[in-house]
Amino acid sequence: MIRVNTAFDRPDPALVDRLAAYSAATIHEAQGRLGALASAIKPVDPEMSLCGPAFTVRCAPRDNIMLQVAIAHARPGDVIVVSAGDYAEAGSFGDVLANACVAKGLGGLITDTGVRDTRELRALGFPVFSRSVSIKGTVKETVGPMAEPVLIGGELVRPGDVVRADVDGVVVVRREDLADVVRKSQERIDAEAAYIASYRAGKSVIEVSGLEAVLKAKGLVIDEG
Repeated sequence: MIRVNTAFDRPDPALVDRLAAYSAATIHEAQGRLGALASAIKPVDPEMSLCGPAFTVRCAPRDNIMLQVAIAHARPGDVIVVSAGDYAEAGSFGDVLANACVAKGLGGLITDTGVRDTRELRALGFPVFSRSVSIKGTVKETVGPMAEPVLIGGELVRPGDVVRADVDGVVVVRREDLADVVRKSQERIDAEAAYIASYRAGKSVIEVSGLEAVLKAKGLVIDEG
């Protein structure tokens, strides 16, 4: 018998909404360049974007039975995060399951395996981030863990952590760090706005970034002729 407990704490929805205002790259930098999933995991449409609590599930390669179980038990707003062995040659999710997700009000899907029916997924608008696109079918054989920590894209994602994904990539934020990361993300946005204002005022990137002393210490000499 394999017993699965789907009860876990989810983050404050207001904080999730605030985090969604920042790009995945900004969040990654703001939390000390942590949490970025492998760059191979990308949206099936560049306009797709998501932010929500992770509902994690582990699937065997080319097997999507536990993915279907996860969809059945996830709550509205949850993002299904699928660890399936980083296996590209499988289309484990398509338009039929995407419609099931939309009907439940789920927030999106992130997987380290393949998906298919991408034209229909784009038309539906359900956010899907995957390692690959593959038409190869899957079986429904192997049951396994759900709502437990999973390794995906080189990062550990726990149920209830927050995943933010956009055209540039995917980042995970620990649930207990959420408020701090929101604050640091805004600080980074403010700092970048100040940099841009300085550039427009005529200052050089070396001056604004304080690189003159660093470059001198490294022995860089530039002859402008």
